[in-house]
Amino acid sequence: MKLNEEYKELAWQGLWKNNPGLVQLLGLCPLLAVTSTVTNALGLGIATLFVLICSNATVSLVRQWVPKEVRIPIFVLIIASFVTCVQLLMNAYTFSLYQNLGIFLPLIVTNCAIIGRAEAYASRNPVKQASFDGLMMGLGFLAVLFVLGAVREVLGQGTLFDGANLLLGDWASILRIEVYQLDTQFLLAILPPGAFIAMGFFIALKNVIDDKIAQAIPKKQEKTIERVRVNFDAP
Repeated sequence: MKLNEEYKELAWQGLWKNNPGLVQLLGLCPLLAVTSTVTNALGLGIATLFVLICSNATVSLVRQWVPKEVRIPIFVLIIASFVTCVQLLMNAYTFSLYQNLGIFLPLIVTNCAIIGRAEAYASRNPVKQASFDGLMMGLGFLAVLFVLGAVREVLGQGTLFDGANLLLGDWASILRIEVYQLDTQFLLAILPPGAFIAMGFFIALKNVIDDKIAQAIPKKQEKTIERVRVNFDAP
């Protein structure tokens, strides 16, 4: 496979076809628990993205010196080191968001999406491809977090980017959008059961889109074959 085609395939796999949130259904516990607002979703998503890229790159660098018998503990140790770095940074610069994410920030260590990519791809490929794979998988996971957080926040409290200042600083208070006013919060959307329902709709929507794409491919192939026949039969 050519290098450009490999990068395209990695992007397609991470963002859509093999999305860790919608297809592999990995990391669902933090995904469903903290996405009550866009700010929380972005905080966890960016942290996971950082850990994925760094851990994939590091695993790829040391893969030749890691014995197969102890590779999983070594990978977990590498991931835990980067998660600790993220925790310390967030504790120092975004303390309120750090408190909101709570236990789900250190639980990134046990996210099967990160360990899975380290084992399945990073440990068998060069640094550039491994880092790009981590980037695409992380962006795919971040996209699911963002969309789920946006839907739950709008339905639950009628706002968007509420508390953005917790992640981006005081200036980000202007990003808050009040979509509509609610006398009381819609608890079903804010609590975890609402997240389960929303994820079910997202997965169903993705399956419908994939089915339509799969049905469209044979039609395109038939049209291509018909054009070739017409050109071949033409005098």
